Amino acid sequence: MKLRADITNIARLMADEVKAGEKAVHFGIRDAGIALKDAWRGQITSAGLGQRLARTIRSEIWPKGRHSMNAASMVWTRAPVIVNAHDTGPLIRSKGGFWLAIPLEAAGKSRSGKRPTPGEWEARTGLRLIFVYRRTGPSLLVAEARLTKHGRAAVSRSRTGRGLASVPIFLLVPQVRLKKRLDLEKPANAALASLPGAIVSRWERT
Repeated sequence: MKLRADITNIARLMADEVKAGEKAVHFGIRDAGIALKDAWRGQITSAGLGQRLARTIRSEIWPKGRHSMNAASMVWTRAPVIVNAHDTGPLIRSKGGFWLAIPLEAAGKSRSGKRPTPGEWEARTGLRLIFVYRRTGPSLLVAEARLTKHGRAAVSRSRTGRGLASVPIFLLVPQVRLKKRLDLEKPANAALASLPGAIVSRWERT
């Protein structure tokens, strides 16, 4: 009877330890995922990229609704193209292989509030853009226009053309390298390195 009782107690202890291990792995991995999410969000806001982009960083743990030794956490962004661009600093070229048109202050914003393209700008203002080639420095797209008090190019109201000037609207460059503003790999490696300790810490608390 005593031997049977001891075996029963050992089996119960082992089952309890397995449950404790499952909880420790689950919460340790969950905590690491949340910490990585917070680190990535912090980088994005510190880089001046805004809370909206930071909130695209999400974390999730699987399996849902139960603890498991095989738990896994995933951290991702809902704006992968934008976040990856700021993480890698890619070289951006024109799709057509000619020029990238970079709007200047005089171009203003498009109707959607974004940076306008040359075609959108011409359609909105009714002004024609003129190509100006420069051997040194970026070439330009300029318009014969007047400048408003806000520094935007607009159609002249004067019949005599008073106040008209050749206003640079777009810079034209063959390519541009986006500045690398994020380093997402460093906190990801730190989260992986901290995972064993996080699991052990959770196990000791169960």
